[in-house]
Amino acid sequence: MQRTRRVMAGFSLVELMITVAIIAILAGIGYPSYTSYMKRGYRSQATQLMSEIASREVQYMLDARQYTATIGAGGLNITNKDGWTCAATCTNGKYTIAVTLQAGPPPGFMVTATPIGTQADDGILYLNADSSGTYSEGQKTRSAGDHKW
Repeated sequence: MQRTRRVMAGFSLVELMITVAIIAILAGIGYPSYTSYMKRGYRSQATQLMSEIASREVQYMLDARQYTATIGAGGLNITNKDGWTCAATCTNGKYTIAVTLQAGPPPGFMVTATPIGTQADDGILYLNADSSGTYSEGQKTRSAGDHKW
């Protein structure tokens, strides 16, 4: 009598547990990098809008001979753009961007992006400008963290 061997198909419990452990380790390493990448992306969106606001403030100064603190309609006319909702300030769920006027002399303005929600530990972003409307990379700072933007 000849015995036939049956071929077993599938995975054993040990093999399955090893696979799950490897996936958990990879996820544990990758998730912090992913969240850091997303924070940098949201920061980049905020700095781009801040630069646009500063550019429009300069144009507003040329047209009206003064700066404005209103970002939306009746001011700089930046409306809902790329997920940002703008009125007196702009917000997108990660940052709130506001303009503060500096009376002077000379008059100036400061654009401030305050992080909110999951972005809160990123630090406040600032952009200053003097009466000539000039601003430089050295005047853009973050209040927290090691990175310059």
